[in-house]
Amino acid sequence: MKALILSGGRGTRLRPITHTSAKQLVPVANKPILFYAIEAIKNAGITDIGIIVGDTHAEIRKACGDGAQWGVKITYIPQDAPLGLAHAVKISEEFMAGESFVMYLGDNLVKDGITTLVDEFRGQGYNAQILLAHVKNPTDFGVAELDGGRVVHLVEKPKEPKTDLALVGVYMFDASIFKAVNSIQPSARGELEITDAIQYLIDNGYKVHSHVIASWWKDTGKLEDMLEANRIVLDGLEALCEGDVDDDSSLLGKVHVAKGARIVNSVVRGPAIIGENTLVENAYIGPFTSVYYGCTIKNCEIEHSIVLERSEIVDLGTRVEDSLIGKNVKVGSTTRKPKAYRFMLGDNSEVSVIQ
Repeated sequence: MKALILSGGRGTRLRPITHTSAKQLVPVANKPILFYAIEAIKNAGITDIGIIVGDTHAEIRKACGDGAQWGVKITYIPQDAPLGLAHAVKISEEFMAGESFVMYLGDNLVKDGITTLVDEFRGQGYNAQILLAHVKNPTDFGVAELDGGRVVHLVEKPKEPKTDLALVGVYMFDASIFKAVNSIQPSARGELEITDAIQYLIDNGYKVHSHVIASWWKDTGKLEDMLEANRIVLDGLEALCEGDVDDDSSLLGKVHVAKGARIVNSVVRGPAIIGENTLVENAYIGPFTSVYYGCTIKNCEIEHSIVLERSEIVDLGTRVEDSLIGKNVKVGSTTRKPKAYRFMLGDNSEVSVIQ
């Protein structure tokens, strides 16, 4: 059995972060989201992985290499444009070489992994297995209608969904899916929809099994979802201090301080993680915060946030919260006159100021 990870999307809902970085490499608890997918697949006993890549292919290749760091083999499959999930399957046919496979969306997290689900698929002889979860916003997802446990109908992002059962970003297929993706037509938005391909299998008598997952799952495509994923993963961390913490500082609860990090006259209240070679000085780091490597957090307070590498947050009189701070960002105060806000912001940025 093989695996296919989709990592070619443009990440429009996370702009401006994704103007310069692949959305699948934004870190959750200081680990790129894509790495969680690779680990889940490896833990399920699958070691031959194809990764669909697009405009950010160079960054994905640099981060993942040939897969040796996980004990897997990675093959990169270029996609000229994001033409739909079914199109990604279509262009992977040669790589699959007739084998069954797991398809995993690279910006999704499944807390308990997929090992038991892969074992179920392998043992039951299904042509396809889809994972479903109850959601509050089914209009944002592919939605399934069931008759008992049998899948009868799938709709992509319906305006008036008949159920709240959304397709989770993990699918399992045998080779029959290639007949399906080669038989469907692009949707109104110009994409080959995986829901249409699975519906083809249903309509033509193939065995399509559904599994409603009870564990936590998250599509991290939006800021609030990214922060929630960060919160859930951080909550599962164990306390570990590999850096330097001076006598005037306190680590409270589950706090992970990486090698080379320094905590000076500060309080870090977990769950939280501080990356390598990061300086936290005269600061408060609150719960559910991850600070990546090479950062400086000084004379300020921050909680429930994600800070990417080599960023600086210095001398702020107000707490930062519910925020995603990109790479090499500098946030600070100034004594310059005239007194005013001064911004340099990318497209699609969001800023809240206190009045």
